[in-house]
Amino acid sequence: MLANAHFGGVNAAVLTAMHADLSLDLDRMAAHSRWLLANGCNGLGILGTTGEANSLGISERIAVMEGMVERGIPAATLLPGTGTTAIPDTVNLTRRAAELGIRGVLLLPPFFYKGPSEDGLFAYYSEVAQRVGGDIKLYFYHFPAQSAVPITLPLIERLLRALPGKFQGIKDSTGDWANTKSYADAFAKDGFEVYCGDDSLLRANLGNNGAGCITAAANVGCAVSQAVYTNWDNAQGEAAQTTLTAIRKAVTSVPLIPALKSLVARNTANPAWTIIRPPHQKLTAEQEGKLFSAFDASGFSLAKAA
Repeated sequence: MLANAHFGGVNAAVLTAMHADLSLDLDRMAAHSRWLLANGCNGLGILGTTGEANSLGISERIAVMEGMVERGIPAATLLPGTGTTAIPDTVNLTRRAAELGIRGVLLLPPFFYKGPSEDGLFAYYSEVAQRVGGDIKLYFYHFPAQSAVPITLPLIERLLRALPGKFQGIKDSTGDWANTKSYADAFAKDGFEVYCGDDSLLRANLGNNGAGCITAAANVGCAVSQAVYTNWDNAQGEAAQTTLTAIRKAVTSVPLIPALKSLVARNTANPAWTIIRPPHQKLTAEQEGKLFSAFDASGFSLAKAA
């Protein structure tokens, strides 16, 4: 396990709470964030894929960052997604994060134009880093199934060499252990932080000098994730990983984001948690039944959220 990682441990890819008119419900999101920090999370990956960030406007993303800090969520725990297709928007979001005391941000690649060259991606990331300035750390967000833009070892190596101290790590959401391992094998010796986006890979990542996870299922299974993190090198951690893998399998048995919202709605007895922005849709009753049965069969019982 990588020591002294800025966001080392369990980071939830936090859900974004919404009102019936699809506006942000920052009070409920902050309450969920407090519950996550009290139940096994070391950090909070807000404004990611699970948080429906690409369904939010720029002003709304700023409102989420500001709203969490204003409601007492420690800025040091927040790792927001600030990567957009436009350099000015990415820079503005990242600068605002830094002003709020946030230590790091996740950057998707510019994902609209397909097949960008390595030189083009290098130019994008280096331009962002130089315009942002300051001490805030930049983390790559590798999710080619969604972005269709891979973040390769040669690209990372070029940026680390050209801009030392700026790019601190990566979230790998491929679910491909060989790929996640390749990042740690190449760069972890120099303190580069590798986070898996697939809960089932957490223990393997920790055993290969990885820093931890940033995962969707941590919204409901963070206590189990923390058991893996704390005991990654012993039998207790191995058993916890088996349960965590079952949780991951359950929440991906139906569409993931509405699945997590349904589980949190059930846990909090608050149906407002199922509100989701189009094009995502709430689960059907049949889908919820399948989800709840699979989740309950994982062997983990959610504690009641406050």
